[in-house]
Amino acid sequence: MKTWYKVLLITLGTALPAFVLGPIIWPPDPHGAAPSGLQLLLFVALAALESLTLGLGVAFISCGLPLVRRVANGSRARTWITFIATACLLISWWPHDNMHKHNGMDLDGLLMIEYLFHVSMMVAGVVLAYTFVWALQMAPATGQARDQRIAHAASGD
Repeated sequence: MKTWYKVLLITLGTALPAFVLGPIIWPPDPHGAAPSGLQLLLFVALAALESLTLGLGVAFISCGLPLVRRVANGSRARTWITFIATACLLISWWPHDNMHKHNGMDLDGLLMIEYLFHVSMMVAGVVLAYTFVWALQMAPATGQARDQRIAHAASGD
């Protein structure tokens, strides 16, 4: 079976139940404001996107490690921090948003959600930026024109 087909099956096989189970696992705060018609549609679309991203994260966990190993070029530490950071960025949206809906405006709960998810996303972004820059530095140069484009982009000109 082709990898893209496995990824599609895993993504949809995870996303559909996640979409249904989100409000069951984390029922919305009964004291929160009720969304209007358009707001409700936008919230449903957001929940669908988050469920799909969760599914893609599960597919990445299932199929992505060999690719990350290749990018990390033999470094076990870089492989695992990159793999975990990418997986966290993909899967965290679903519980994050559902926890917000469930928490409402309880400030202690809000602070816990913000620190748990936002700080971990910041760390994951730093890890991915480090890995990306490292991979670019290790990539073989393919000519002077390419080197000049990279230098130009790095200088911000």
